[in-house]
Amino acid sequence: IHGLDWQRGKWGGLATRILRAGERRAVKYADEIIVLSRNNKTYFREMYHRTTKYIPNGIQPPELRPAEIIKEKYGLGMNDYILFLARIVPEKGLHYLIPAWKKVVEQTGTGKKLVIAGGSSHSDEYFTQICEMAKGDESIVMTGFVQGQELQELYSNAYLYVLPSDIEGMPMSLLEALSYGNVCLVSDIPENTEVINEDCYVFRRGDIDRLRHQIKKIINLDLATHRDMVIPYTWQEVVRQTLEIYTR
Repeated sequence: IHGLDWQRGKWGGLATRILRAGERRAVKYADEIIVLSRNNKTYFREMYHRTTKYIPNGIQPPELRPAEIIKEKYGLGMNDYILFLARIVPEKGLHYLIPAWKKVVEQTGTGKKLVIAGGSSHSDEYFTQICEMAKGDESIVMTGFVQGQELQELYSNAYLYVLPSDIEGMPMSLLEALSYGNVCLVSDIPENTEVINEDCYVFRRGDIDRLRHQIKKIINLDLATHRDMVIPYTWQEVVRQTLEIYTR
């Protein structure tokens, strides 16, 4: 179970009902259930009295890269930007981040950019809404879907990684950001807060003004970034625990 998908805003009524039915059948018929967060483990215990096995996502060791592709394409260098990197879907909270960012720029006059990296995922209407919110704002850079060296460069050179999500399973992009030594600012949902370290920051989920306040404060701190590279969970350990379940 990667997350409680029926809660995601991109699904309509029929899809939500089908996902909930699938969840109930998993509880009834699965020999074992693996979940990616302790919060979901609690959910299945309290909702269905079903024991699950918590095995988080793993992460590969990163490769830090200088700004080359992103310098040429977007004019971005080290610590020049705040990074949002995820699918552009309602539950990721971009509709909180963009107005908060615009207020930060208005109040501070910062020369940093907000980089929005990601594509839509069954959410074209929302994607269009986000594009309209960012349209004409020179402080916002929308890259679309990225991968390979460009993705590595975006993580390697960001001043701050922001994930303002309402719902998560276990966010891979947050794990990757931590592995690159990014300072992270995340919403206070359990799936985010159980992953971050003491160098990260949180804000109350959905609170645009608090998000604005935290970004403004972090910009004024002049952080030293990309020093404490953290790999919370390795794929080797994830595979070991998973195989242990399959070979019982």
